[in-house]
Amino acid sequence: MRQNYDEYHYTKREALKYTFQSILLCAAADWLFYQSRILMLAAVPLTVLFLKWKKKQFIKERKKALNYQFKDALNALSAAVQAGYSAENAVTACARDLERIYPKDSDIVREFRYIENRQKVSVPVEDLFLSLGERTGIEDIENFAAVFSTAKRTGGDMEKVIQTSARMLGDKIDVKKEIEATLAAKKAEQMIMSLMPAGIILYLQLTSPGFLEVLYGNAFGVCAMSACLGIYVLSYWMGRRIVDIQV
Repeated sequence: MRQNYDEYHYTKREALKYTFQSILLCAAADWLFYQSRILMLAAVPLTVLFLKWKKKQFIKERKKALNYQFKDALNALSAAVQAGYSAENAVTACARDLERIYPKDSDIVREFRYIENRQKVSVPVEDLFLSLGERTGIEDIENFAAVFSTAKRTGGDMEKVIQTSARMLGDKIDVKKEIEATLAAKKAEQMIMSLMPAGIILYLQLTSPGFLEVLYGNAFGVCAMSACLGIYVLSYWMGRRIVDIQV
């Protein structure tokens, strides 16, 4: 079955879970910055934006996992071609090897089983890889599919093409993992720094409730706290962008 990796559909449980999380975030933001039931109700529609943001995160993580899995697929494909299999038969051997590494419902296993089944109805394997690259939108898969398709149609050295692609993709993924390991501590620091402003307001609310009372229940306070909230959200977004390095 063809998968569209630019789409993600929540299960009922996930929809309820993240809707509840969004309402909790709105309630916390309202209590810290406004303490107004009217503004709390007005913020409820932001749940839709929160669900869209979570969906983008899920899509990004799914593509990232598939990219890493494709590295193992190319290694298995390269081994099969070196063993004397044709490109078409190597896909079948690769699918069996992937089932030993990943669960049968994982994306990479399903994709190679799909390619294997479509080959049985005479769909060219190069077209199937091109379709995979187009549906996933993953640059590494798109590049491999383009090179593979060109080599297949022009009679190129398939073994060398697959070996080179596997080596280059493996090196790229190793660099990504090194960067992720290096940035892990920085991401934790960024998250702590992002929570500090809300933590300071919470501390003042609990220890000196009268200190911030002038900022609640009046137009000036709403404007001031809205500006603070806007700067807070912008700072969080910029912090996430800084530590999100793409290779």
